[in-house]
Amino acid sequence: MDALKPSKRHGEILELVRRQGTCEIAELARYFGVSLETIRRDVKPLTHTGRLIRMHGAVSLPDRLGEAPFERRMRENAQAKQTIAAAFARRVVDGDSLILDTGTTTSYLARALLGRNELTVITNSSDIARTMATVNDNRVYMAGGELRGDNGAAFGSSAIEFVSRFRVRYTVLSIGGIDARGGFMDFELAEREFAHMALRCGDVGVVISDQSKFGRTGLVNVAGFDEIDLLVTDARPPSKIAKALEAGDVEVEIAEVRSVKTDL
Repeated sequence: MDALKPSKRHGEILELVRRQGTCEIAELARYFGVSLETIRRDVKPLTHTGRLIRMHGAVSLPDRLGEAPFERRMRENAQAKQTIAAAFARRVVDGDSLILDTGTTTSYLARALLGRNELTVITNSSDIARTMATVNDNRVYMAGGELRGDNGAAFGSSAIEFVSRFRVRYTVLSIGGIDARGGFMDFELAEREFAHMALRCGDVGVVISDQSKFGRTGLVNVAGFDEIDLLVTDARPPSKIAKALEAGDVEVEIAEVRSVKTDL
């Protein structure tokens, strides 16, 4: 694939980013079957001419930068998140009960669950509540509390007290990092407090997270490896994390991402 003419690859890169909104450099390298150095050389003239914007190991279209933070995060690693969400959704049956915390991967899960009927869903995410309410005879309970403007989610003591009233089959979390020593981590104390209570209310604790979170540390610990039953991700974890997962008796499901081409 290295023999592909740069001008043709430039056009394909632009088309992929147009479809995805944001693409990681590593994701582009996997798609084209070339090295990271090669894809960086291809991307460089596109960023110099302003056709793409470079940001944190990824590229985006210039007109995406005006999006709200949550909308932008929804486009990051979108295909991987959709694949992970679809993989876990296959475990859910009609009539199941779930707590879904706020996050882009759990928002994709809400969409993947639209093929199920009579679900009971408890969430602090207005996006998830809006997606799942009033369809397929679902019952959706939205936690109250302080509403965050960046992601439309409720936090605080009211949200924590609300979720504590329920007992569900699955608690599903979308976290910020997975560290071999720190466990499952996030960056906001309020998100950690809600997620930690949600875990206590579920029979099965689940984390759905793409491989970009491996090795990433956060400010706060959400859960130890012994507190999570299932991790659904899109790649095999690095060896140190894999050993910690095994020691914690965490089941790991690898959801295969077949293509980065997708229309959101």
